[in-house]
Amino acid sequence: MRERPLSPHLQVYRWPLSMALSILHRGSGLFLSLGAVFLVWWLHSVSRGGAAHEAFLACVNSWFGRLLLIGWTLAIMFHLLNGIRHLVWDAGWGFEKPQTEATGWAVVFGTLILSAIVVLLAWRALP
Repeated sequence: MRERPLSPHLQVYRWPLSMALSILHRGSGLFLSLGAVFLVWWLHSVSRGGAAHEAFLACVNSWFGRLLLIGWTLAIMFHLLNGIRHLVWDAGWGFEKPQTEATGWAVVFGTLILSAIVVLLAWRALP
């Protein structure tokens, strides 16, 4: 009996950058949806005022709340930049491998730079 080769496992297969960015794009969209719930909580706490808003601020100012805010900043910047990349693809440009790699890395570095700027500006504005 002749054994057929097995498909490579995910641990063996080298992920192309575009594949990783595609998966992250879906994940960031899901994470941003969860952030919308957080936004609704904030708006609800503002409308109720007093103790409700204090509870929200206590959550946001905790280490976990700040970690979530940093995560949402990264997610929105990534989703925005990768969405622009997809719009460029929809226009018919950027399908060659060098352009795909270059725009992929531009999304990664742009995400990190823009997120750092937003986080630093937000931290400076905090009391």
